[in-house]
Amino acid sequence: MQSAYLKKIISKKYYLLIFSLLFTGFGAALTAILFRSGVHNLEEIRLAVLEIFPPTFVLPILGALGGLISGTLVSKFSPASSGSGITHLVGYLHDRNIPINLKVGIIKLVSGVIAIGSGFPLGAEGPSVQMGSSVAWQISKWLKAPKSFTKIIVSAGGGAGLAAVFGAPIAGFLFVVEELLYKSKPILIAIAAITAFMANSWGAILNSLGFDNESIRFSGIDGFVLDPHHNPIVKFIPLDIIYLVILGIIVAIVGEIYTVYLLNFQKKAKEIFKNRYVLKMTFIGALIGIIYSILPEIFHEFTELDNLIIDGEATGILAFQTFLVMFLTTGLSVAAGAPGGLFMPMITLGASIGLALNSLMIFSTGYAPTTLVFAGMAAFISSCSRTPLTAIFIVLALTHNNLILTPVLIGSITSYLFSKCLNEESIYERQLEDKLMGEK
Repeated sequence: MQSAYLKKIISKKYYLLIFSLLFTGFGAALTAILFRSGVHNLEEIRLAVLEIFPPTFVLPILGALGGLISGTLVSKFSPASSGSGITHLVGYLHDRNIPINLKVGIIKLVSGVIAIGSGFPLGAEGPSVQMGSSVAWQISKWLKAPKSFTKIIVSAGGGAGLAAVFGAPIAGFLFVVEELLYKSKPILIAIAAITAFMANSWGAILNSLGFDNESIRFSGIDGFVLDPHHNPIVKFIPLDIIYLVILGIIVAIVGEIYTVYLLNFQKKAKEIFKNRYVLKMTFIGALIGIIYSILPEIFHEFTELDNLIIDGEATGILAFQTFLVMFLTTGLSVAAGAPGGLFMPMITLGASIGLALNSLMIFSTGYAPTTLVFAGMAAFISSCSRTPLTAIFIVLALTHNNLILTPVLIGSITSYLFSKCLNEESIYERQLEDKLMGEK
């Protein structure tokens, strides 16, 4: 059915396919950039307020207020906008009765910006995936496409959202292949690739209008300009393979513990708060605010802390502290059902492990590979999401340095294979199973 419809579209109504891909890419890019820009602006306001009032006063109030407003929006208008968003998309593609319309995307955009901007330590990538798929669903409905074709465009929209938020079209394309359409035919994969690259290009063009600053920029004079977020010194010798394999195994074990921890926290929060989602968001928002208010000032600005860890400028002790804080507070955020993604926390957690291991190895042996931080980032994503190739190209998008591919590949694949031995399913598949069990 899918193949017959696609052949008809390509041969007789190719303009519909072009229209759907073009606007799906544009819609995914626009929503992703609005999300990032909104979060950035709220974070700037939060930091400005912290310069006037003490954090013990500001952060708990902002956390509670952000949780209250975001939770009310989700509860009243679109319950499907809670959480990461990737689990909802996976459920929809598995024919579960999960809404994925444009209203879901709009509420996700507004509530996610408020939640993350007020202090929930989550990322933009999960919401961007869900928002991109919501835009794609709406376009498919306007075209009156059958459900089989709608699923294809919705998957492509999800990958486009990931591509736009990271400036990583190959990662967005591979995410669709690994997580969403891994059993599909080449034509479906081609559609996903085209949409991801379109979203990335649209994102760069929109950024040039002043929406946000991305790693891939567009200039009317110079065209598309590559400007990596990070410039690591990459050295790779055969001995590094042993270190990277050890890192991959450690991250796989920690990633499985993290996944189980998140799922258990989620279940416990449901038992305590029942269906009182707004109360849950408000209480946990205040609790997260209290935790960050008693921490050193560096923990009040997530972006600066992430950059210190990823660039290897933080000490091993700070990396370990960051890991513990992020581990705890993302668990609370997931338990709250806050509208935000897990990829950015995974990146920070993986980078923290890599940097801590780097410091330990230098102290104990006098040598450590220069690539442990970036390999740790990809390894942690692979461990939890079971998308090793997506993880590799997300890291590549942060550096635009092809020399980093081999060490990152070793860490990512090792973590992926070891994680599969511990549990076959990704965090999103297990979240979906828990959701379905809870509805019975």
